Amino acid sequence: MKSTFSRYTLKIISAEAEAPDEWECRFCSQTATRLVDSKPVIVDHSAEKVPRTHWDMLLERRTRPELEELLQERLAFLRARRGQQKIGA
Repeated sequence: MKSTFSRYTLKIISAEAEAPDEWECRFCSQTATRLVDSKPVIVDHSAEKVPRTHWDMLLERRTRPELEELLQERLAFLRARRGQQKIGA
């Protein structure tokens, strides 16, 4: 078992359990990979979902011109409200 920083680690696993192909190294917290015949196991990550950001989800619902229009409306509202507030007690 080898980590990203070429650190070899011995990991004891039950005979009944299936050995994982990857896990977090307990020393450096990098991804460690199982070795078979002194060669790292190739792990296919193509099926994993890529995490979406708030911006990605927003762009799924609105176009950039719509977002720009909403931003301008909200800024106009905030500017108008700021001008109407009383200062002091």
